[in-house]
Amino acid sequence: MTATQEKIRAAAFSILSNTILTLMKLAVGLMMRSVSVIAEAAHSGLDLVASVVAYFSVRESGKPPDDRHRYGHGKIESLSGIIEALLIFGAAGYIIFEAVGKLRSGNLEIEDLGIGAAVMTVSAVANFLVSNYLYKVAWKTDSMALEADALHLRTDVYTSAGVLVGLVAIKLTGIKILDPIAAIAVALLILKAAYDLTRNAVQNILDVKLPDSEERIIREVLQESSRSIVEYHNLRTRKAGHERYIDFHMVVARTSSLEESHQLSRTVVEEIKSRLPNSQVMVHTEPCKDQCSSCEVSCFDLRSERKMKFSGMGQSIMPGKK
Repeated sequence: MTATQEKIRAAAFSILSNTILTLMKLAVGLMMRSVSVIAEAAHSGLDLVASVVAYFSVRESGKPPDDRHRYGHGKIESLSGIIEALLIFGAAGYIIFEAVGKLRSGNLEIEDLGIGAAVMTVSAVANFLVSNYLYKVAWKTDSMALEADALHLRTDVYTSAGVLVGLVAIKLTGIKILDPIAAIAVALLILKAAYDLTRNAVQNILDVKLPDSEERIIREVLQESSRSIVEYHNLRTRKAGHERYIDFHMVVARTSSLEESHQLSRTVVEEIKSRLPNSQVMVHTEPCKDQCSSCEVSCFDLRSERKMKFSGMGQSIMPGKK
């Protein structure tokens, strides 16, 4: 099974799970007349919409580059993340609106607390299991869309648990105002999740560089080839969906032939790809500009001293330079 097929299967499973939970919560919430349970139904409904968005985004992002999209369709996953975040913001606003309205009206009657508590328990357990599955596939396939969907469901676990605690507290204390208060607490948790999701999705769309840990891997590969590479500079990285895009300039000895330079470049690219899967690496090879006479023999073998100079865009690996 390919990575795209695995992502599609996980997204389809999420749709099925969210459909069942949404209908179950809505039916019980209307029967109980509980704003916190109805709020949870709205949250699950938004999760269902988000799962549908994730399904279509992972299906489209897996398509190969075409004449209009030369870099592929990876950013569709980032776009879907923003759409899902907007849906979450909307759900949170609706929940707060309904809860505040109930507080103002004073209509705090709730029925069948036991059924509501049972539904919230089932929802929390189901979403915990499904979100774990989605996180696992998202990590394996590096899918932002599935990670966003998993985040929705994990948030649903916490909010369902919060509503459950509120219902139990009402049962024990008889204080019915705890229902809209629990709903508002649910909304605040949803807002936090939406903010985190928006930030991650926007970073990918704005071509923010790869994490420091991944750029460190690229530098390690280049440093391991320091006997053949004089230096590198203009290191640039970004991410679109699960694809990493890496490019840099690599300086080689002036006496290196075109074939030698090409082979060295290919070796470096293959090593980077082996350590950072789903990477597209572009290398611009340049001859060393130093008029170094020993280069005619082998400046890399004759010199053992190396001075490393690190900067934000590249690293000098120039043998023997003081």
